[in-house]
Amino acid sequence: MKKLIIAAAVAAFSTAAYAGQMEGKVQAVDESTRTILLEDGSTYVAAEGVEISQLTAGDAIVVTYDDGTNNATAVDKM
Repeated sequence: MKKLIIAAAVAAFSTAAYAGQMEGKVQAVDESTRTILLEDGSTYVAAEGVEISQLTAGDAIVVTYDDGTNNATAVDKM
């Protein structure tokens, strides 16, 4: 049982270690491709289930993404 708990903790930590966050202002949102373009030129593709329909140009947001990719796992207005 102890080994199972340790393995679960390591797996949870490993997953969290591969996430990044970016703050920025929205320049454009393309709901058909689920793409968010920030004013600095960064683009992120929102995962299914991530709400982007309320985003508009000029919104300050925090994007949580899979490290090493542009796949957004969460988008929050600041």
